[in-house]
Amino acid sequence: MPEPLQDKPPQRVGVREFRGNLTGFLRQARQGQSFLVMSHDEVLAEVGPPRQMARPKRRPGALRGKIRIAHDFDVLPADLLAAMEGEEA
Repeated sequence: MPEPLQDKPPQRVGVREFRGNLTGFLRQARQGQSFLVMSHDEVLAEVGPPRQMARPKRRPGALRGKIRIAHDFDVLPADLLAAMEGEEA
C-alpha cells in the first residue's frame, strides 16, 4: 500500500465535484492523496488512504487450559443419527 503523501496538504473538493468523480478521487486516495470534502466553506468529510492499524501480537497458547471439550463431543445421539440417515428411530 502506498505511503501517504506527507508533504502535500489535503486537496479541497466541493460535494458536487466529489460526487461527480468519486471513482477518480478514490483512485487518488489509494495512491496516497487526501481530500477535504467541502460544502459552503465547511469541511464535511476527510477522505484519504487507510491508516495502518497495529495488529495485536499473536500469543500462541494463550488459551491453553481455558478451553474444555466435552467427553461426548463426537458422539451423535441415536435418534439424530437415524434422522440424518433417513431412518425412523
